[in-house]
Amino acid sequence: MSLNHITTALDAASLESKEQYVFYHKMVDFVLKETIAAVSSNHLCTEQEATFLKQFCDVLLYSIDAMRIKYMYDEEDAMKIDLTESGFPNYLEFRYLYNDLALKENYTEKLKGVDELKEAFLDRLLREKKHVRPSQLYQAASIVYYTKVQQRYIFNRFVQGKIVPSQVKQDPGMIVSWSFYDVSLNRPFVCFMYFDVDKKNKDGLKEEIYEVLSNSADRKMSLDTMAYAIDKKLPKVYPYKLKRIDLGPLHNVFAKDVHEITHTVLQGLIDKTIPLESYALSLTIDEIESEDIFQEGGFFKKQTIQRWGDVNSKKYLLAPHRVIQLLYAEVPELIDKLEKAPIHLTEFPKLN
Repeated sequence: MSLNHITTALDAASLESKEQYVFYHKMVDFVLKETIAAVSSNHLCTEQEATFLKQFCDVLLYSIDAMRIKYMYDEEDAMKIDLTESGFPNYLEFRYLYNDLALKENYTEKLKGVDELKEAFLDRLLREKKHVRPSQLYQAASIVYYTKVQQRYIFNRFVQGKIVPSQVKQDPGMIVSWSFYDVSLNRPFVCFMYFDVDKKNKDGLKEEIYEVLSNSADRKMSLDTMAYAIDKKLPKVYPYKLKRIDLGPLHNVFAKDVHEITHTVLQGLIDKTIPLESYALSLTIDEIESEDIFQEGGFFKKQTIQRWGDVNSKKYLLAPHRVIQLLYAEVPELIDKLEKAPIHLTEFPKLN
């Protein structure tokens, strides 16, 4: 295991109460849905890319909601969250989901039947006039978890999208999308590759492309390194543009990192200049395009390789109005470094 994969307490932190987890799940769901809409309405991506982004985020949110169900009434364990430069669950939580559901038959055999549990609930509420026991609530949540959550929809370390024709006029080739959850950063990334392929080599290349992407583009790295690795391993494919969206970190009341935006938001919460429900999301879009080609290899085995240009990195910030005002007042130099003015999102509904 590399040093990047060693977790600290804040990389896999537990929140202090069930109420905090309810708040956390509602916020992550709200922020990601707001972000998807904002990316599309502000034209940060093409319509086709925005559609793929939404699909990957839907899978991510499905998985995080499965974690909510899993841990809702668990008195002994809790979902681990990375509070440093992330705001999302620790990657291992996704692995636990996947492994749990692979063995769901073993678990469901040990659970009480639904009718039996209903009778126990009614007996406790109507006859004994008491609250349902936590152990019974945990059994009910476990039934929902193991019978309703589908393993095939769980967001894994690498999630492959389809190869389809590009709908962008200036990029008339093919496009393939994929997403990965970086295990060192504990953040989701969504990627797109535009490419051409010889018609005579088109058939049978799909699985080869998928394999190369899953092996060479499943973690955070310099985008030009990723582009060269993909190009080198796919001699019959001619990529000409790569794009990567980095979702996060999420800056909110739970964050514990030293990011200036996080620090400003937390100080605003302490000073009560912004409400407890305040948040901001950093979003980075990296893009690289081929500028030329060159031949690599010996006389008998030459390969056409793309000569990639510089990586174009664009940083965005998405937040509600009051948070944006605070950031303009406290850290205007950070705002000046963004690709455009902060993008307004709806305020998170006030806590009761």
